[in-house]
Parts: sequence; C-alpha cells; structure tokens
Amino acid sequence: MSILDYLHFVSGAKSLEELWHTHVQRMADYGFDRLMYGYTRFKTETSLGDPDDFVILTNHNQEYVDGFLNRGLYFHAPMLRWALEHEGAGSWQKIQEMSAGGSLTPEARQVIAFNQKIGMTAGYTVSFFSASKRYKGAISLGAPSGRDQKDVDALWLEHGEDIILMNNVVHLKILTLPYTPPNRSLTNRQREALQWVGDGKTTQDIALLMGLTAATVEKHLRLARDSLSVETTAQAVLKAALQNQMYVVES
Repeated sequence: MSILDYLHFVSGAKSLEELWHTHVQRMADYGFDRLMYGYTRFKTETSLGDPDDFVILTNHNQEYVDGFLNRGLYFHAPMLRWALEHEGAGSWQKIQEMSAGGSLTPEARQVIAFNQKIGMTAGYTVSFFSASKRYKGAISLGAPSGRDQKDVDALWLEHGEDIILMNNVVHLKILTLPYTPPNRSLTNRQREALQWVGDGKTTQDIALLMGLTAATVEKHLRLARDSLSVETTAQAVLKAALQNQMYVVES
C-alpha cells in the first residue's frame, strides 16, 4: 500500500479499531512493532487529567500496560515530558543524552529501568500540535527489542518525514471518531437526554420530546453525570461531546 493509498484509507476509516489495527501494521513495516498513542483534553499545569479520560491505543502486552500506565510510570517518562514541551519527532537518543547530563530524576530513572527490562530502549516519539493548552497528544513508536538507536535514527533519516505525516493524519482522524473510555459509556437514553440539553431544551421539554416523565429525564441525566464522572450536566454535555459520544451514527 502506497502512502497515498494509506492516507485514503485513514480518511475513510469508520472506527478506532479498524484505524488502529491498520496503523499498527503500517508502522511495523517501518520497523516499529510496539506503539502507544495517548491523548488528553484535560491537561493542566500539574496534571494530565484523570487517566480514565485518556484516549489510549496500544498494542503493548498487558505487562507493559500495567506497569507503564496503571502504575503511573508514564507521568515521569522522559520522552513524555519532552512531548509535553515540544512538537514534532524526538529520537530516544535524547534519553541517553539526559542520562549522561545528569538531568534525570529518580522517577525518570525508574521508568528507564522498567523500559530496559521490557526491551523498550530504541524508538521515536511524535508529539502532535494542539491549539489548546488543555489538549495534548503523542505517540510512542518502539523498535524491536535489541535494536540499536543508531540504526533507528538512520531509518528515520530516510523515512521520518513520511512516518510523521502518517501519524499526524491518524491523530487527526482519531479526534473525529467516537471513543468510550473504560467505565465511561452512556446508554442511548442518557445520550439522547444530553443531546437535548446541548440543544438548549429544559427538563420539561426533554420529557415531552422523549415521551418520559421529568423525573425519569432527571434520572437519565444523573446517571450520565455518574458515568462521565462529572458534577454538572453542562460538564457531562461537554465531556460527551469531546469524546464524540453525543451524536453517534448507529451502525
């Protein structure tokens, strides 16, 4: 598949599963067999937001996911910290340079030790542009265990621009597709009630439109707030919209 054919495929992908499966295969063609994509819309100066709200796509095994994500090592990962302050592609050679310069924290060295144990020692990180300080996305492209970073850098010199282009387009496509974080799913009734709220309807209006009592509408809205882990209905509408859960085309 040529790059143009691949970009045509990406633009027409209908689901995250379809998109991610093919992207993993495409990056493997370039020698990157372990990928982790992450995106947050709730970044602050001191936090990346609730991990349950992250968009996370990966083909890493469960051992790595448990350690890197569930134990919170990601927050101290040197290349993630780099990605938060930069855009574009960064060679993991930067980790060796930071280590040699003595600029790594004890927590960062713990992450490096974990990655070395798993064999994640060579690769690239692509940090995506965002128009908002609250948003940030990046993808980690890991080379096979035992691959030397110098070899990966040489490969990037030849194909890096194409790889950046493909990952940027995939990132932009991901932002348009529905994503339901773990324990954040909405029922059809909850979604419909939020849609009417987003359209400016009152509880009484929504009850009439949905053929329900006002109390039942309030119940659906409360459960929607609980599912999305927010305090107000306005926050629920915003979060559902950001996750593309509001106006889902039923297949």
